[in-house]
Amino acid sequence: MAQVWETLEGLLRRVRACEICRDHLPLGPRPVVRISATASILIIGQAPGTKVHASGIPWDDPSGDRLRDWMGLGSDVFYDTAQIAIMPTGFCYPGRDLKGGDLPPRPECAPTWHDSLRAHLKDVRLTLLVGMYAQAYCLGEARKRTMTETVAAWRDYGPDVIPTPHPSWRTTAWARKNPWFEAELVPEIQLRVDKLIKKI
Repeated sequence: MAQVWETLEGLLRRVRACEICRDHLPLGPRPVVRISATASILIIGQAPGTKVHASGIPWDDPSGDRLRDWMGLGSDVFYDTAQIAIMPTGFCYPGRDLKGGDLPPRPECAPTWHDSLRAHLKDVRLTLLVGMYAQAYCLGEARKRTMTETVAAWRDYGPDVIPTPHPSWRTTAWARKNPWFEAELVPEIQLRVDKLIKKI
């Protein structure tokens, strides 16, 4: 883990002023991250979409609604930064590919900022790795051949880490093909979250 050499407030100011990917971002830089040193749950997702880029609020879209359902949380607790830290793999909207889907998170972002930010998160007891890009960066060689195999092997990653699919609209069809996810893993996520959360 990285050494803590500056305050979290100072680090977040630097993160929010970051422009290392400016030349590659179609809408310009707008890093989206919410962290406090007291958070017990960390959500590492992919990268903001256009709606989140506009609002500056992570998971402020239908994907966020689905993620909150998986966690069994309302917006009030989900956005309680004192309890839940939200840190994407790439902090800025990366643009779209030729098929109309979002591009992968910029590769410069996580190596630049993640270790320093996570060094401040000493109270985190559960990390959700949401989607294949978060799993690829955080699990490295420990991830399986596909996202589905990685999520299916969630027990392999111990009590502190749970991989999930990305909660986009595409997950509806995926969940029908993989009923174990909602039957087994979603209740486990909700159980672990409930144990850590202080109700507002």
